[in-house]
Amino acid sequence: MVLLVLAALLGCARNPTVGSVSPPPIPEHEARLWFYRLYIPSETLNMTKVSMNGAYAGYAQLGGAFYRDVPPGVYHIEVESYGKDFNQSTNVALAAGQEAYIRVDSLRSWSSDYNRGTTIGRDTFYARLIIPQIARAEIAQSFFDGGS
Repeated sequence: MVLLVLAALLGCARNPTVGSVSPPPIPEHEARLWFYRLYIPSETLNMTKVSMNGAYAGYAQLGGAFYRDVPPGVYHIEVESYGKDFNQSTNVALAAGQEAYIRVDSLRSWSSDYNRGTTIGRDTFYARLIIPQIARAEIAQSFFDGGS
């Protein structure tokens, strides 16, 4: 019984928050892209795949944040989504030493079916470039999901 309770507690353990970790400095001649999703309990728990210029970058999960160190350049950021809408992707141009923040938003109600007394929502995700001052405040309480 004790082992079962201990296993349950360990399974519920979360990563530390972004505000409580100290990521290493941005490597010389590189830039850093942060990806995060705010914790909004009414939104989907499903993760979405994030890609940069068509290459896999990671999965954005509710309340989580991660970063990727990349060479300077222009990046097209896309998120996997059931619903297809306008402006779901974004572009960012990065110089060496620069940091940028991409918030992954979800709008579950965009693709919904309210027929016959049931509600069915499909995941519709958006990649949004957020100014650093706002993004840093938003991700401070996010769970740190790692970096590269």
